[in-house]
Amino acid sequence: MRRPTLVFSAIAAAVVFTQLTTGLAWSHPGSGIVIDRRGNVYFVDTGQGVLKIGPGGRLTPHPGPAYHWMTIDASDRFARARLPSFSFGEIVQAGVNPTLILGSDFPVAVGHDGNLYYPLLSAEKRLQIIKLTPTGQSTVLITLPPSTDDSRPLRWVNGMAAGAYNAIYFTESDAIRKVAQNGTVSTVATIRPVECSRIPGIDEEPKPYLRGLDVDAQGAVYVAASGCGSLLKVLPNGRVDTLLRTQSPWSPTGVAVSGAGVYVLEYLHTASENRREWLPRVRKLSPNGKVVTIASIEHR
Repeated sequence: MRRPTLVFSAIAAAVVFTQLTTGLAWSHPGSGIVIDRRGNVYFVDTGQGVLKIGPGGRLTPHPGPAYHWMTIDASDRFARARLPSFSFGEIVQAGVNPTLILGSDFPVAVGHDGNLYYPLLSAEKRLQIIKLTPTGQSTVLITLPPSTDDSRPLRWVNGMAAGAYNAIYFTESDAIRKVAQNGTVSTVATIRPVECSRIPGIDEEPKPYLRGLDVDAQGAVYVAASGCGSLLKVLPNGRVDTLLRTQSPWSPTGVAVSGAGVYVLEYLHTASENRREWLPRVRKLSPNGKVVTIASIEHR
């Protein structure tokens, strides 16, 4: 049955605002979207907070700040854990059963091993992937190469997701990388789009600007190419398919896979610094190619 499109105009939820200090060239909306075991969908609205799409498509506010990135701790291992805080941002829990974990200024991912992963710049300004256990023990999983494939300094990653064998995937502007538990890093795909129209708020020349991603049980990677208004699927053999193309100023920022369904978080992009002008919607792609809007915030 087709789920209704919802309009949500005002939410009585706390808004936590932090200034980005990561050196990104543009202010941007959130990319956090996750699905729990019961099929509830949670997504970040960076103008208001966390929202939940429940049974029958009911849209309600959920505990959690208006941060950019989010992951799900389905087993609640981090429900009462002390999470790290830094001078430029923090990681916080929200709710329980499941526990959502949000990152203010950097992506986060709970691995299949139950540990939390996030990027951090070392004292030497080298980008590292940190592994944090629920008991608070942190180790460096890997120190990443100092530059990207085209010799640009690697200073940040745009999204993170967990895969099989406790692998952690992350996105750069135009590449998807995979980090194994033994500390080796490999390239899943480098995206060179043929068609890439300009999206408002992105100052640099048109490029894929890969953001949120997810990995299905077969090892296929789904990734939001925010700079090109596209949702891409990268098969294990390296083939890249375009599953969805939006019309500017709409653009995907995050994706979550649940069974045969693919849920896409999209934002009405704008060059404005006012977060409340970044309006999100969630659409679902079915295996037959049908696209249905299941939640939409059309005004404040």
